[in-house]
Amino acid sequence: MSADMAAFDSVSHLESSGTPGALGGGGSSLSVSSLTAGYDRSPIVHDVSLDVRPGEIVSLVGPNGSGKSTLLKAIVGLVDVMGGRVLLDDADVTGWAPEEIVRAGAGYVPQVDDVFSPLTVRENLEVGGYLLPKGEVAGRIENVLEVFPQLRRMLTRRAAKLSGGERKMLAMGRVLMLQPALVALDEPTANLAPAIAREVLEGHVRHLADIGTSILVVEQRARAVLQISDRTYVLGGGRVVMHGSPDVLASSPEFVESFLGGTRA
Repeated sequence: MSADMAAFDSVSHLESSGTPGALGGGGSSLSVSSLTAGYDRSPIVHDVSLDVRPGEIVSLVGPNGSGKSTLLKAIVGLVDVMGGRVLLDDADVTGWAPEEIVRAGAGYVPQVDDVFSPLTVRENLEVGGYLLPKGEVAGRIENVLEVFPQLRRMLTRRAAKLSGGERKMLAMGRVLMLQPALVALDEPTANLAPAIAREVLEGHVRHLADIGTSILVVEQRARAVLQISDRTYVLGGGRVVMHGSPDVLASSPEFVESFLGGTRA
């Protein structure tokens, strides 16, 4: 398991049944203002501002090393914040520990090591709700299966036997056990074939937004993620260099040349 997942997962089960947000209900407004963050007092992300509204998909794109994943981790408490503010609904969660941000209603799916391979699908979901009141776990699993009905036929299958797309669906399902209002996704299509990547983005991620979840997604496949995004922020050198709706960005020659291979989406 990666250090990022271990840090976030070890505290993610501290959720109580009274946590804001629910499957299919509401969403959380995220507001990031002038955020500077990085490692060992060395900033990677500089003065970044963005927002995500309830039920909206906002994507972060940019070249490798532009700070996309660092920004995402700073928002969920996995990277030190050196300046600026992070608001989740009305709560100022700037610099909070990951477990406190989980309590505020955020969920995080890392790029790698996003499920427990030796465990079955059901066991992975149970781990997602490990410290919930025992009587609520089965009901939460049923809620997740309503969102991702494909998982029902896989409940006894070990996660190691899942395909890449199935594994990513399970990772999202584990996060949904805590009923987050905001889900942060780090490269959900990494190492997936193009057809499976489209299924993850157009099916699974889009469906989460359709049931009211706010989505902030880091994605390297700019053309594919623009198809499902309400708005997109482009990072370069740790800063926002442009942002807007997919239509606005697709009309920018600079964006088209850099991220869409010179062809409008």
